[in-house]
Amino acid sequence: MAKLSRADFEAALVTTHLPTLAVCVAQASGDDSLLQGPIPVYDFFGDGMGDFPEDWQAKIRAEADRVLWPILTGERQPATIPSPERIHRMISWIAGGDVPADYLPFLMEELMLDGVDRRVPSPVPAQLSAIVIGAGMSGLLAALRLRQAGVAVTILEANEDVGGTWLLNRYPGVRVDTPNHLYSYSFEPNHDWPEFYSQGDVLLQYFRRFASHHGLRELTRFGTRVEEAKWDGARGKWSVRANGGAVKLEADMLVSAVGQLNEPRYPDIPGRDSFAGPAFHSARWRHDVDLAGKRVAVIGTGASAFQFVPEIAPQVAHMDVFQRTPPWLGPTDNYHDPVPDAFQWAVEHIPNYDKWYRFWLFWMLTDGVIPQVTADEGWNGPAGTIGAANAELRAALVEKIAAQVEANPQLLGHVVPQYPFGGKRSLRDNGVWLKALQRDNVDLVTKSIARIEPDAVVTEDGERHPADVLIYGTGFHASDFLKSFKVIGEDGADLHQRWQGDARAYLGMCVPGFPNFFMIYGPNTNIVVNGSIIFFSECAVNYIAEAARLIAEQGPISVKAEVHDSFNARVDAENAKMAWGQPGVTSWYKNARGRVSQNWPFALVDYWQATRKPNPDEFEAPRRNRAAA
Repeated sequence: MAKLSRADFEAALVTTHLPTLAVCVAQASGDDSLLQGPIPVYDFFGDGMGDFPEDWQAKIRAEADRVLWPILTGERQPATIPSPERIHRMISWIAGGDVPADYLPFLMEELMLDGVDRRVPSPVPAQLSAIVIGAGMSGLLAALRLRQAGVAVTILEANEDVGGTWLLNRYPGVRVDTPNHLYSYSFEPNHDWPEFYSQGDVLLQYFRRFASHHGLRELTRFGTRVEEAKWDGARGKWSVRANGGAVKLEADMLVSAVGQLNEPRYPDIPGRDSFAGPAFHSARWRHDVDLAGKRVAVIGTGASAFQFVPEIAPQVAHMDVFQRTPPWLGPTDNYHDPVPDAFQWAVEHIPNYDKWYRFWLFWMLTDGVIPQVTADEGWNGPAGTIGAANAELRAALVEKIAAQVEANPQLLGHVVPQYPFGGKRSLRDNGVWLKALQRDNVDLVTKSIARIEPDAVVTEDGERHPADVLIYGTGFHASDFLKSFKVIGEDGADLHQRWQGDARAYLGMCVPGFPNFFMIYGPNTNIVVNGSIIFFSECAVNYIAEAARLIAEQGPISVKAEVHDSFNARVDAENAKMAWGQPGVTSWYKNARGRVSQNWPFALVDYWQATRKPNPDEFEAPRRNRAAA
């Protein structure tokens, strides 16, 4: 082991996240003195350092030097793992206030302070097989956990490599908008993220390494596009057909991990197919098209355009950005910043720093934000707000946006959303988006598009916007769950016909009449303001691994219709209270019927509790099995 550098340690003390450092000192020393001083105060737009007085900042660093350096050099041993009561106090302190006690079991599992991954399933009592469709983040995770449970797993992946959305989305500027120390598997940390919000290639390499490290490539059949999965009630198996019937497989369990954001959506604009130049979706970026000196038309101002427009704007001769509604911009100064070497050193070497920093991110970006996107009953405040907390946040965000367009005040009315914050996906803002829109060679066009011609986009006012290249940043068929293949359940029931464009599932995973079938990132398991989708996938996969145990013990299982329906009624009622569920707010969170089919409206701890293991009383045997009995 290389000798630790005192200079590196001292640099880490200067660069580190102070609330995390204080908790690490308390745990390592067994002394809570630092937690009895000032409580961290976090401002939505602040640096997250706790707003401590300067003398207390110095005290935290001095105590860290006194306690941690001797531990790092081996001169002393850290204190034993804190009791649950102490951990609760530490959690509440770093969160800046009392964290409800019912969060404690969940947070202790997430923290893994003893280094034990409690999400590893124990072996199932009988031999089972499973087919996992998709080798992205969720599919790889499902395969690992099911294999750990003793289930024989085959992954079917349409592409030639793992990575899912990070393999497909390769446009300039693509990056994650959740901090990477949170957007990673809880049991597979990465201490050397180069940026706080890493770019697509870095994320793809993370999932590639994960697949190789855990031997998941050997379980995967690449270039295998599933077309149909059919339940065989007589045999209690799923039959899967792929590649035009050239591939036929069967298994006891079927797990869909195809995701939601993989089927590009193109707008229904007259003349779209008449465009003569290169035209492509951001998720199918044409790297062979040279944009230098070209007139480029970008349709859409969602998350993808928000990232690629600032990247390509300096190259093009002129760019027209066509916008229907502006996104909310959440100030994030470090969105493109590298992680300082000293910060990486702290994550790598200071005991439990990575765990406590991840927890702090988790709390700040998850359930602590829910009140700001929840409607106040009877609220009649300003337009574009749904409650006092929401209105306060809106005013602060507008002030931040206005400061960025001070030189072009006429732009302000076009870049401030009229809908409440949380109604649509908000985007990370470090200033580059509004700078791009104010470039001399960029125009923001807010008139509706009337048609597309071979060499131009024509707006409703008759103005022609000449273009050599057309780029669609228009999102995905997110509400068309499992769009890429057919699923046939009991008695020949077609899942898509059952849904009729309104996808529903129990816990986002199970549908009545489709035995031993589970979805990851299914209906109503998306998140808007609170957290990382990897958290949801870990919860869902835990549930699926436990369901394998139930299947091994009882045979095929199917969720009861009344359980499914009651759950969805609760979800709909709660979504109606949220910003994204308000009348008049339109987004991809809502399906063609106007129902919010994407979002989880409850606290994250509620999903964790609901997915500990299946309740046998909520399931029944398939009809054929019940009749035989």
